[in-house]
Amino acid sequence: MVCRMCKGSGLEMFLDLGFTPPADQFQRKEQLREPSIYYPLQVAICPSCGLAQLSHVVSPEVLYRNDYPYESSITKTGHRHWDEFARSTTERFELGPKDLVVDIGSNVGVLLSAFKSSGVRVLGVDPAPNIVRIAEKRGIETVSEFFSEDVVTHILKTKGPTTVITATNVFAHVDDLDSFMQAVIHLLKEDGVFILEAPYFANLVKHLEYDTIYHEHLSYLSVKPLIRFFAKFGMEIFDIGLRDIHGGSFRVFVSRQGKRPTSPIVAKLLEDEEKMGLHDLKTLKQFSQAVENNRQELLWLLRSLKRKGSRIVGVSAPAKGMTLLNYCRIGTETLDFVTEKSTLKIGRYTPGTHIPVLSDDELIRQQPDYALLLAWNFADEIMENLKSFGEAGGKFIIPIPTPQVVDKQPGKTTVPVLPLARV
Repeated sequence: MVCRMCKGSGLEMFLDLGFTPPADQFQRKEQLREPSIYYPLQVAICPSCGLAQLSHVVSPEVLYRNDYPYESSITKTGHRHWDEFARSTTERFELGPKDLVVDIGSNVGVLLSAFKSSGVRVLGVDPAPNIVRIAEKRGIETVSEFFSEDVVTHILKTKGPTTVITATNVFAHVDDLDSFMQAVIHLLKEDGVFILEAPYFANLVKHLEYDTIYHEHLSYLSVKPLIRFFAKFGMEIFDIGLRDIHGGSFRVFVSRQGKRPTSPIVAKLLEDEEKMGLHDLKTLKQFSQAVENNRQELLWLLRSLKRKGSRIVGVSAPAKGMTLLNYCRIGTETLDFVTEKSTLKIGRYTPGTHIPVLSDDELIRQQPDYALLLAWNFADEIMENLKSFGEAGGKFIIPIPTPQVVDKQPGKTTVPVLPLARV
């Protein structure tokens, strides 16, 4: 295996989450008897450039082409985030009706809808046919293909070059990044801007966000390897914005070298990564041990509650939750069901663990004792939306970074899990 960015060899594995099915392969009832394919979920670090990456690549045809169930965040927090992204980008780069914004991996068009509202021309590119149909019903023109030179040629012929290209939570999903960047450069105006946004690897390590590791996320991005990678193409990072969404993301602004002044934050984050030893194997092995400890603590909590006769369900079914369930081996022996807002997942079963996915309404109707928050990154909003569950005596369990029970009844507080040493 060679590094996806620098082509260096000698990658060193530091985390093994076992074998799991793809995190977004939710099954219908009639599919449960069909065999599932499990792939290794292991993360390695490149000693040369510092990129953290999966050791095994699952074909994108497997991941995205077959009834893909992911919709860009439909939470209020998510909508605020995308609205801010479009508004600030439009204002900063003075975009107008003649400018074109292309979003790679545009999904149902939430971000592009916000750009369109600002009066900018927009075009999406996404490989999932069912998702593209939803986007087009919302009025977002979308090319239903993987982003490639052929797609770029089509866009240039029909729309012209772009002022801004965005890739939110998609750049880290790409295996052949060299071809991807060549296509970006071909499509981008000479003074255009490429903006990628993704979970920041420093936050993943700092806050033990190991469940954000799954087969779609091939790379775990940080500043050090990105600087070296973009330099290969005559490109450079000129600014970085830090965002709270998805457990802590960074928004990376890239242009051709020398086109824009570089913000001091780029050097600052590079220095911070060095100080925390983000790319050092010793740091990452300590992280791996902390992941194992989290699994043991969470299982101890859940099993203790089950022994007392408590009913537990899961709330929300994001891809990250599927990594957590499969790595910790949490199935129907522990969770009666999982609830969801997304109609693309309701009525199906979680990949690997085969837990039924029901509507959020079932949480209130059945009123179990505990709800495991699998979308912990939206915990505050979810608990507020489901406050009647808490007011009726139900308690929430937040699994990351330390398992804890949250009692939302008046006068109640968070209860951390006892350390393993006391089990």
